[in-house]
Amino acid sequence: MVRHGPVDQLAVTTQDRGKGDGEPPAKECPECHAVVAAAFARCPQCGHEFPPPDRQHHEAKASSAGIISGQFTDTEHAVRSVFYAVHLKRGGDDRTPRTLRVEYEVGWNHWVKEWVCVEHQGFARRKAELWWKERCDLPCPATATEAQDLASRRLLAEPTHITVRETAGEDFPRIIAWKLGPKPEALEPGTDAGEPVPAAAAWSDIDDSDVPF
Repeated sequence: MVRHGPVDQLAVTTQDRGKGDGEPPAKECPECHAVVAAAFARCPQCGHEFPPPDRQHHEAKASSAGIISGQFTDTEHAVRSVFYAVHLKRGGDDRTPRTLRVEYEVGWNHWVKEWVCVEHQGFARRKAELWWKERCDLPCPATATEAQDLASRRLLAEPTHITVRETAGEDFPRIIAWKLGPKPEALEPGTDAGEPVPAAAAWSDIDDSDVPF
């Protein structure tokens, strides 16, 4: 991990602290991708809580991350398996919107995750509806529980490949493209779609450092 971030975002402290005329720093919400001021601890669009500033020590292995903010690397991975789970962010309560957490196995002990905001409002919900429409002919569910149930019954198109983008200055990689198999035929209510796929582990089983909100 790059401790201080991209070289063009290094903060240099001087004795002269005059007013700057540059653009204020900003960051992108990894949940709904809204661009917000860097000072926000919580996304004003979807309520995502940003992680605290990174204060980890240097790692023994040199980072391969870009050294200029905005530089990115796109990597396509074949998907070996996919798991779905209802996710409640740590510290959430009954009023907190849940998300559908999708985990893609792309290598030995290598997982990439995304969160589909089916219970959110506004832009995050519209994104979830588009995500769902690409995979299923049934309407996008209103709850993460229903979404996980339909996904576990193999009613979503199976992903074969995902493209992951890692951008200098961003803490978490983003999935920017998918290759999907055909959509399963919509079944009548009560029809068994076959053996359910295994559910992903509960959020409490995941290291906090691996969860972006």
